Amino acid sequence: MPDSDQRAATPAEDQPASGDQPSAAQVDTAPSPALAPEVEAVIERWNPQGVALLRAMEQTGNGTQVVLYAVDDANTTLVRTELARFEPRIDLADPATFTQVDEPPAALILFDAGSVLGADVLALIERLRAAKQPILLAMNGFHAYQDWRATRERSIALLAAHGITDLDVLAVSAKLAAAARAADDSALLDRSGLAGLHAALAAATAAEPTDGAQRRSAVLTRVLADTRARVEEQIATLRTGAESARIREERVALLAGRDGGRQTGLSAVRSQVQLARVDLTTELGALVRTLHTRSRAELDRCDRAELRAYPQRLQQATSELSVAVDAAIDERVAETARRIGTAAPAPRRRDPAPRVGPDPEPRHRGVEDHLMIALGASAGVGLGRLIVAPLSLVPTWDFASVPVTLLLGAGAAAWVVRARAQLAERNHMSQWVSEALVNVKAQLEQRVAAVLVDVEAELAEHVVIESTARAVAVDRRVAELDALARRLVAERPAQLSACERDVAVLDRCDAAIA
Repeated sequence: MPDSDQRAATPAEDQPASGDQPSAAQVDTAPSPALAPEVEAVIERWNPQGVALLRAMEQTGNGTQVVLYAVDDANTTLVRTELARFEPRIDLADPATFTQVDEPPAALILFDAGSVLGADVLALIERLRAAKQPILLAMNGFHAYQDWRATRERSIALLAAHGITDLDVLAVSAKLAAAARAADDSALLDRSGLAGLHAALAAATAAEPTDGAQRRSAVLTRVLADTRARVEEQIATLRTGAESARIREERVALLAGRDGGRQTGLSAVRSQVQLARVDLTTELGALVRTLHTRSRAELDRCDRAELRAYPQRLQQATSELSVAVDAAIDERVAETARRIGTAAPAPRRRDPAPRVGPDPEPRHRGVEDHLMIALGASAGVGLGRLIVAPLSLVPTWDFASVPVTLLLGAGAAAWVVRARAQLAERNHMSQWVSEALVNVKAQLEQRVAAVLVDVEAELAEHVVIESTARAVAVDRRVAELDALARRLVAERPAQLSACERDVAVLDRCDAAIA
């Protein structure tokens, strides 16, 4: 917003700063002799690109045509279209269709702002410099690249490495210029850099001053009209209080989020931690069930010696289960922090694997074991008598049937008792495994709960710290807006008077030209 002496510019991150590229107003520092100093001061204050264009018209260039070297794509076409809207019109010719004239024409080399100069462009520059053609370099589309300044600096450094120090790179954006034209925003048009490029092209193609009086008069009329439009736009803004209304709207929006998103962040922490607890508990239950199923299958294949050594195998499997659970916890905690938008908590200390408990107690013999001995002996004797029944037909072998029957009965009883004991040991071990895994699951669930409690506290602390910082920034910005609003109210009369004085100066200049 202008004051009594100058017009303030709104800073923008995507616009070329004054130190990033030469301003179009620097094309020629000589004052325009056809304008009164006060008129030139008004134009320079409100329309610096217009002053640059007027000064460019005082120079002598290489004809009215410029040869454009650029990739034939939509961005180049948009640059041509936007440059064609400026006066005086600059004719951009293609190198293939350009008709050679006595004096070498100016050349415009246009490349994308996302890449530095390539070897082919450097070779083209060397060839044009050998032909003594004026060269302008422009990088198009800087608005799409956050690091366009670094790219421009690398291009300039590359030119200097080849001994070319008299060329600079203009940053332009045809899309910003199109948006400025659609929104009728003169400030955005200045930020696009197209007006500066047009002034530089006009300086390179300006005709002799004595031969271009009519052309210069038309340009002067256009510059004055553009300057008047900018001043009148500012007057309308001051009288309607649009800037104050914008400040009030921004202040209301800031106050609406004055807590810095603390409540929203804490709610997100609670909900995400609860979701993580449910997911981890479900995954833990699935892992324990898988281990139990695998243990039952292993027990069915174990003999008596393997059954006695099975507690050690179960402890090893439990250690592997603990590692898998710890990995799942770390992954879920990192995902929770990522969903909340905070830094991941510090790595936690890994707890040792839970113990499966004391080894199973020896199985005590009960009534069923004695019963199985009796049943085994009875079955063995009956089987023995069946086997030796043919011997009783021979009188001489009949006396031998009794000890054979007893031996077979004892062997069958021993086998039945041994098999029953192994089955009982297997069932006893299976019962112990089930109880041990229940204990392991409880310990791992307690570990999950303890980790998530710590994570919730740490994430909540992050949210509180970040929200506090945002709340402080909001309070600071609200104070700045309040001070700015008071200053605007205090300076509005002086700014209106300054704008009206500038309009009067432009009116006197129009009257003198008429």
